[in-house]
Amino acid sequence: FGLKINILNEKKMKKLGMNTLLGVGQGSKRGSYLVTMEWKGLKDNSKPLAFVGKGVCFDTGGISLKPAKFMEDMTYDMAGSATVVGLMKSLALKKAKVNAIGVVGLVENMPGGNAQRPGDIVKSYSGKTVEILNTDAEGRLVLADALTYIKRFNPKTVTDVATLTGACIVALGHVTSGLMSNDDKHANDLYEAGLKSQDKAWRLPIWDVYQKDLNSNFADIANIGGRAGTITAACFLSRFTKDYDWAHLDVAGTAHIGGLAKGASGRPVPLLSQFLIDKA
Repeated sequence: FGLKINILNEKKMKKLGMNTLLGVGQGSKRGSYLVTMEWKGLKDNSKPLAFVGKGVCFDTGGISLKPAKFMEDMTYDMAGSATVVGLMKSLALKKAKVNAIGVVGLVENMPGGNAQRPGDIVKSYSGKTVEILNTDAEGRLVLADALTYIKRFNPKTVTDVATLTGACIVALGHVTSGLMSNDDKHANDLYEAGLKSQDKAWRLPIWDVYQKDLNSNFADIANIGGRAGTITAACFLSRFTKDYDWAHLDVAGTAHIGGLAKGASGRPVPLLSQFLIDKA
């Protein structure tokens, strides 16, 4: 399709120090990967718009095992990465006049003799250490390294997409995606694109008062904390996004159809497509 693809395997990621991503996948016999997809639709060297996707291809919860009920739906925990792949393919097929880059972290979260344990401390690609309190809060660990890696492309903005928290379904149901950001303009651009495309998102705060919930006795940050699960998950991600304008879309409730039906909805590809149309 004209996309430039690069794949980092476990050996390459280990050399770089992507230990939070690798830690999620270490209990699985299947490999973990970080994939970049570049689309250069403009002849100039303008900064790309970047998109990062969570790709937990199956999520058992790891040692912090999920309840058996509905676990079969955890094949959709890669919906964030599927969104980014679909978006990048769409840009290439349309020969879109925009520079964009997609990054997806691909892992399987399994229990096993080599699995990551609650209480482990891992050093992320950024250099920050993370105390693992719950191995089912794994998506943010994958994204932490991916969001650090994206900096090498000097992006204009970064938007990550993830089926990150069940708490987002409690807050917004299966109708609206959660939106959190460190930049008001970037957040508003996504919100407006959601209204235009009828693929709506609603902004939640990530004020500093929530950050203390992630304090750790032993590391720079804990991977869970507090009652506001959707917000504190975004607060965790914000620790790795200080160097650029960033927004986070929690699509736990919207990436699949919900209710009695089964299957993927394709969201938020419409929202992000409209966002890029507006930018172009």
